[in-house]
Amino acid sequence: MAQNFYNDRICLNVLASDITNAKEIYEATDGHVLIGLLSSNYTSVQEALEDIRVYDKVLDGSISLGLGGGNPEQWKMVADISREYKPRHINQVFPKVGYTRAAVNHAQTMINSLVKPTGQPGLVDIATGPTNKSLIIVEVEAAIQLTKEMGGNSLKFFPMGGTSRLEEYEAVAKACAKEDFYLEPTGGIDVQNSPQIIEIALQAGVKKVIPHVYSSIIDGSTGRTRLEDVQSIYHFVKKLGDQYDE
Repeated sequence: MAQNFYNDRICLNVLASDITNAKEIYEATDGHVLIGLLSSNYTSVQEALEDIRVYDKVLDGSISLGLGGGNPEQWKMVADISREYKPRHINQVFPKVGYTRAAVNHAQTMINSLVKPTGQPGLVDIATGPTNKSLIIVEVEAAIQLTKEMGGNSLKFFPMGGTSRLEEYEAVAKACAKEDFYLEPTGGIDVQNSPQIIEIALQAGVKKVIPHVYSSIIDGSTGRTRLEDVQSIYHFVKKLGDQYDE
């Protein structure tokens, strides 16, 4: 299962409450998943490394190292963890992608670049770092080219607000397809809208789509990601994957 992430056209990215929940999700998806571990949940790099290495063994390395709600203040924690542990996938704010690529120094690690919607199709906000509070609006193609220069592999379009920004999202998907770049829709994705969101990217010609499905499938009373919801989304993922790989 180790190569699923690299070979799959669609790969789910979900959270887990603990190692047992993570293992259940991994097995239910036949390993076609990334389990998000958030740097914001740890007080030190060493604490994070100890925990991540336990998950690594159980999940065969299918780990996505995250910021935690796109929090720009976590950028260096993510980079410092990546210097010691080479994750399969890293979430990072746009201005810190180059630093993180140098820190991880591992070509097989995928690093995304967080960009924000602007309300204008074809344009994104790249001011997602910890210090710049003003907008820096550029064409999607420019954001992709700059991310490539920094060593990034995909755009993380966040927050999407579910299906409330489909026109903007479709423009991003078309740009990613044109530039041979990967796409990670994030924010407000759930069991009901995930097939539509994934299919828009596939129809545009995006070669790899990584939908982040987080709070909508987490049981509020237990904190566990609901296995039945993961299985439901995975059912559509397999169906769409087969359809667009034909």
